[in-house]
Amino acid sequence: MSFMNKMLASIGIGAATVDTILNSNRFTPGGEITGTVQIVGGKVAQPIDSVSLFLMTEYIRETDDKKIHEHAVIVRHKVTDHLIIQPGETKRIPFSFHLPLDVPLSIGHTPVWLKTGVDIKNAVDPEDKDYITVNPDPLVSKAMEAIEGLDFVLRKAKCEAVSRYNRRRLPFVQEFEYVPTGMFRGKLDELEAVFFSDGTTLEILLEIDKKANGLFGLLEEAMDMDEKHIRLSFTERELQNTSHLTGKLTAAIQQYI
Repeated sequence: MSFMNKMLASIGIGAATVDTILNSNRFTPGGEITGTVQIVGGKVAQPIDSVSLFLMTEYIRETDDKKIHEHAVIVRHKVTDHLIIQPGETKRIPFSFHLPLDVPLSIGHTPVWLKTGVDIKNAVDPEDKDYITVNPDPLVSKAMEAIEGLDFVLRKAKCEAVSRYNRRRLPFVQEFEYVPTGMFRGKLDELEAVFFSDGTTLEILLEIDKKANGLFGLLEEAMDMDEKHIRLSFTERELQNTSHLTGKLTAAIQQYI
């Protein structure tokens, strides 16, 4: 019976199971995530090489005019090394780690989840998946409020692959696509923003897509010449000054329309 149980456990039947219990499921970049990994033994003793947590998201990579959805590991946190789980035994292992500052925000269709992986030699590795919500930090929140204060409405947010020459730590960036409804309506098709916050300063990359006017405008649009790129940087103190922030954003946009 023991041999049969080992054989079944090796293909996942009667094997150990894992469940990660989070103390909260709402975070901001840089915040601490805490919880407990619970492992319950199956019908046989099983040696576990390691238990790790993987913070995951999804991004889009375009190739040959096709959009491919890729999974990316934002950060890996090792919970524990080698241990043995006995039949029917329950082990609870607490953990804590900080979310990186470049974790994407849970806005639009951007899933962020915590995957728990238990590495068991010569067996099907049990996994657990827990979705979390990542809200903007105070710096990004201020910038978003300023853009919306200029009568831009967020249309969608998505993570898209970037070339290795333009990437930072991750193989993608999260883009926020806004459409004008006020003073820039009729002048812009859209405004795309990318935010990089380190907790004390904020860098904003803007892509301004002008409205096509006349034949030359249509030709520019067809050749993507109507898109202009702007890089802005703000300190935490500057972001507290709403009029300064909106004024700088307005001036940056107006010089390209």
